[in-house]
Amino acid sequence: MTAVQRFATDAIAPDQRLGFWNDLVDRIYTGTYVKTRNATFSGEMWSWNVGDLAMIRPRSTASFVGRQGQDAADERLILHLQCRGTSLYREKRGESQLDTGDFVIGSPHHAYSLDLSAHELLVVEFPRAPLAERVPGLDDMLSKRLCGATPGGRVFHDFLRSLWHQGDQSAQDPEWQEGVSSVFYDLAALAVRGAVRPETRQAGDHALRDRVVALVEAHLGDPALRTTTLADACHTSVRTIQNLFATMGTTPSAFILERRLQRAAERIVASPGASITEIAFEMGFNDSAYFARCFRQRFGTTPRDWRQHKA
Repeated sequence: MTAVQRFATDAIAPDQRLGFWNDLVDRIYTGTYVKTRNATFSGEMWSWNVGDLAMIRPRSTASFVGRQGQDAADERLILHLQCRGTSLYREKRGESQLDTGDFVIGSPHHAYSLDLSAHELLVVEFPRAPLAERVPGLDDMLSKRLCGATPGGRVFHDFLRSLWHQGDQSAQDPEWQEGVSSVFYDLAALAVRGAVRPETRQAGDHALRDRVVALVEAHLGDPALRTTTLADACHTSVRTIQNLFATMGTTPSAFILERRLQRAAERIVASPGASITEIAFEMGFNDSAYFARCFRQRFGTTPRDWRQHKA
């Protein structure tokens, strides 16, 4: 396993960030390009390899990502897992709307595109043959939305995240890397086989998720906002709320914290006259020191430095 490499636009001049990002993604996955409708673009990416798996974990502002079809002697596939945000995946076979937790497997040998909101993805390119051996009828599943809410989907997601958290394992012997690759194919097959569920249940899950997310956004300033208040407001059980967020690859408390920090980061820049403590309390934090610690852990800098850097 190669060391996890981190790339970010923070130190790049705003008018040069998109060019920097395009050079980066084309170097990792040949033929990839990025466009944006916004005047500003920011992004962060981790890149690493394990055996025959080439992986990236990008997060950025809203953007359009395209990739030209690639000619290669060995047939490969590419998986996009939507960790945060939404996207519209398009390929010659059709298009699929991906919500948080969903994934799609396509072919890098055909041109495809992703129209993305502000997002975070896990992307893996790998040889086709090992997965095709494990999933009969795999071609019928390609380029279609696959639900990651199943137990197999969640285990697969957790496995991919664990590879990222492993960090530098470049000293591991080839047998270790081959073993990791084998586990990847087994878990990917499990996730793919269990990815289809009844549309009626899917519609109900989407409606509840939309309502819960809307409640979180509307009550971020309430320090009492937690799993039980969401369950009470939706007239459902705590377990249902926890399972709902599990399908999104997170927990209620982690999601609430993330949204509070994101909103606080925006407010810090947009309201230079407001104090950091005032903004922390507005976002539902009772302790400004705790807010500062969480902010630094999430964004890699202090709230004050964030304001000065983004000004």
